[in-house]
Amino acid sequence: YPNISYADLWTLAGVVAIEEMGGPKVAWSPGRTDADDSSSCPPDGRLPDASKGSSHIRDIFYRMGFNDQEIVALSGAHTLGRCHPDRSGFVNPWTNAPTTFSNLFFQDLRNKKWQKKKWSGPLQYEDKSGELMMLPTDMALIWDRKFRKHVDVYAKDEAKFFEDFSQAFSKLLALGVPVPQEESKKQD
Repeated sequence: YPNISYADLWTLAGVVAIEEMGGPKVAWSPGRTDADDSSSCPPDGRLPDASKGSSHIRDIFYRMGFNDQEIVALSGAHTLGRCHPDRSGFVNPWTNAPTTFSNLFFQDLRNKKWQKKKWSGPLQYEDKSGELMMLPTDMALIWDRKFRKHVDVYAKDEAKFFEDFSQAFSKLLALGVPVPQEESKKQD
């Protein structure tokens, strides 16, 4: 398929994967272009640093036009996957169902007791089993009262989390994607 960019292919794969893992449908449009080299990549410090707190999270996401509710909804993607020490320095999954899209991340974040992990790696938190983890940026979502109110809603209401995540993730994926002329005329 020569007419699809790698950027479109990867973002479309993400949207499909979320839905196939039980998550919401996410609106998606093509139009991303591939970079010729790494000079177009964001410099360090423009992407979230997992070792930092709420002010850092806001600095990163406010710059892209996201509000606190959208930041928390996007953070819910941590319901999927795990950290690998050879890649990020952190270790373990966030939930016991790392291949299922759900609100379990918020339930665990809110309801489990988290303590600093005693190890030689970067600061992270673990539950009493030592098998689940949270990053400092995850903990910031419950320590910051403006973030916490959204965590509480999503922990109780998976449908609301799905709705808000779908909108926020679609917005994230659309950043920098040109809007076709006929669509921009509709918006005026």
